Amino acid sequence: MTNARPFGINRIGAIAMALVAVFAIATVFLTRPQTASFSLSPVSGLMSLKALAQDAVPYDLAMANAKPTVIELYADWCTTCQALAPSMQSLHDELGGQVNFVMLNIDDPQWSRQIQQFHATGVPQLNFLLADQTVVDTMVGKVPKSILMQRLQMLIS
Repeated sequence: MTNARPFGINRIGAIAMALVAVFAIATVFLTRPQTASFSLSPVSGLMSLKALAQDAVPYDLAMANAKPTVIELYADWCTTCQALAPSMQSLHDELGGQVNFVMLNIDDPQWSRQIQQFHATGVPQLNFLLADQTVVDTMVGKVPKSILMQRLQMLIS
């Protein structure tokens, strides 16, 4: 009597092991965190948002001059606000001489009247005002930069 196993049993075991290995490899690749070139870490997103707020035109000055205005209602804790900050900074860099970019933090009690005035429903909320402070559009959430640019071009012309 020999201790050799029949050919069929070894083959089934090898196929089973190969399937387990393929499944394990697929699981690793399918469950790993997705990283995209445009994603921001929470710290860099917050830093971008704070830098944008620091560069913003003060609300009173924007309401007094004769330029169209974008008022962004935001919150430091809002990850969508943080993700929108680089696009808004780019638009500010490009069009800041023609458009007021105003940032109002909804967590700051000094802006409670403006939050009610602009009927804030979520953050980020972008309010587009003509030079005479007439609100012509409101957008909530992360809006693509191309859409924002179109809207700003309409304010300028």
